[in-house]
Amino acid sequence: MGDQPIQRKLAAILYADVAGYSRLSGADEVGTHEALRTGLGMLTKAIESHGGRVIHYAGDAILAEFGSVVDCVTTAANAQRDLATENADVPEDKRLGSRLIQIQ
Repeated sequence: MGDQPIQRKLAAILYADVAGYSRLSGADEVGTHEALRTGLGMLTKAIESHGGRVIHYAGDAILAEFGSVVDCVTTAANAQRDLATENADVPEDKRLGSRLIQIQ
């Protein structure tokens, strides 16, 4: 270990999951799963279009890496806006809410 240089990588990490997924799934499993699949697909496209890379999906969550903090935050802000637009006509108790966390 003493002879090998330490390799460092700067990255911005985006983690997003669905707020209230278990409650929504309990009320309408099929509809919630379909909405989740659509939402994760939209988020994946947004991540990739801003130079990010999806690292992992876990149920109702997604983990992505960006080389730029600006791209990470832009993606998160756009995703929140797009989700709000998609949910505009959905009753509040049936909306997929998201929690987005950026870690630099």
